[in-house]
Amino acid sequence: MERIKIKIKIKSIKGILIESFLAVILSTTLILDFMMAIFVKKYNYNDIEELLKNQINIAINFYEKYFPTSSLEENIYDNVDIFWNQTNAEVQIFNMNGELLMDSIGVNDNNIDSYPDIKNIINNKAESGRWIGKKSYYDYSVMSVSKPININGKNIGIIRYTISLKSVDESIKEIVLPFIFISVFSVLIGIVLSIIIAKRIVKPIKDVNKVAEKMASGNLKIRNNIKGEDEISQLAKTLDYMAGELDEREKMKNEFISSVSHELRTPLTAIKGWVITLDSDETDKETLGLGLKIIENETERLASMVEELLSFSSLVNGRATLRKSKILIKDLILYLDTYMSERAIRENKTLTIESNMENEFVNIDIDKIKQVLINLIDNAFKFTETKGKIKVEFMRINGFMNITVSDNGCGISETDLPRVTEKFYKGKNAKSQNGIGLSICDEITKLHKGTLNIESKENEGTKITVSIPI
Repeated sequence: MERIKIKIKIKSIKGILIESFLAVILSTTLILDFMMAIFVKKYNYNDIEELLKNQINIAINFYEKYFPTSSLEENIYDNVDIFWNQTNAEVQIFNMNGELLMDSIGVNDNNIDSYPDIKNIINNKAESGRWIGKKSYYDYSVMSVSKPININGKNIGIIRYTISLKSVDESIKEIVLPFIFISVFSVLIGIVLSIIIAKRIVKPIKDVNKVAEKMASGNLKIRNNIKGEDEISQLAKTLDYMAGELDEREKMKNEFISSVSHELRTPLTAIKGWVITLDSDETDKETLGLGLKIIENETERLASMVEELLSFSSLVNGRATLRKSKILIKDLILYLDTYMSERAIRENKTLTIESNMENEFVNIDIDKIKQVLINLIDNAFKFTETKGKIKVEFMRINGFMNITVSDNGCGISETDLPRVTEKFYKGKNAKSQNGIGLSICDEITKLHKGTLNIESKENEGTKITVSIPI
């Protein structure tokens, strides 16, 4: 079976704009010309109708005034000229049965179906009738106007005037044609203006596109030189903002890689150094034990960093899933106390854990929540001086489990505070590491449909609240 290839031609914005402008101009011009032609035609036809009605009224009034006692047939034979001496139209007289009694030009046609205006007066008792159409003995369209002849309140017959519309239609053409020429001229001007306007609209778009292409090629320092508040200006500003964010993130990513590389290199260097030392025949038992312990600690440190990086990658790429189960809060508190109390003693810092819900069960991913809390408490220890205080609180508030980790450490600067949860962001504090710890905490909290809120003042301390619906 032969494949049918369909080619879709994508038009430029300029082409689309020009076509749209022309479509509007042409459609508007055609509609206006059409409406004007209809109006002029209707106006002139109504004038003709009124003229014929006035002429008919004159004939009927004359008949009523001077020949009211004579029958219609008698007056037709004796005074026939009274019906057409005031007009140059074809005059026809019918009785109330629709029979043609007289025609001023000698036409003899008794087919009432040929006279819809006459039928309307006879059948529907209409006060007048109008018909526009063609007759075999006219070379052009005609208008017929009919009225009943009413004497003493009784219709005794119908008088009909018929006139050719040739001269009227020619007059209409003389009126309409100049407007058509004006419309054509307007369309030509519209084409020129459409091209000019389209170019004016497209130019800033082309400028933005050129800047975007340079940004795409790696130049994130370039910016658009477009001012204003229109949609294109807003697009340019958004593009500039995006480039700035990408540039900043690129810097953060590079700093992150550099920081991670440094953190990985440190334990590796230590392990390598101690392996060389332990490989010596002169190494005593005490040095051997110390070296092996350091190698073990550094290996655990490396494993922890790799695990953190893997967790970060999984969360960022949307591959992380929750394994929820019902957990007793008391067990989680016991775990934190056991895990951190020794460090508090070793670093001469105070760690307190409080709760009003230790006997409650919550449905959470315990491993990931532990990862969040250990990370937050670790940061609190890291940024708190000797004899500092770290406090962990578990509180049930309005259907949420709020876990607050607070300290009286060095705090976070106003510059760093809005960005500390951003991926790869590393604060200016010398103790800041790779910039993914709080980002991991934030992502895990979001997986639980919760929020992470940070309050901090420099040199006063930090308070981080994890709020999870339960």
